[in-house]
Amino acid sequence: MAADIEEKTDRYEGLLAEALDAASVAPPEGTPMHDAALECEEMAASYLEDGRHFRDDDDLVNALASFSYGHAWLDAGARIGLFDVPTEGHLFTV
Repeated sequence: MAADIEEKTDRYEGLLAEALDAASVAPPEGTPMHDAALECEEMAASYLEDGRHFRDDDDLVNALASFSYGHAWLDAGARIGLFDVPTEGHLFTV
């Protein structure tokens, strides 16, 4: 079981890091939607940082949860048009 959570934690960390790199803010600057996109992006980046902190402390359960939550912020933002994201591949469900 430990190997499963280690593999999954590695995979989700990579997925979140790659998704953060691939997503770009879609709404124009100076609009409320642009501000909302920046907030979602900040949340995702914060969860990536938190997950890495948990991983460093050998707390894989909370690391995995953090990486999952971070990706959810990006994926939800992509679905409502806050981010331009790749439509092909494994990063987003849009």
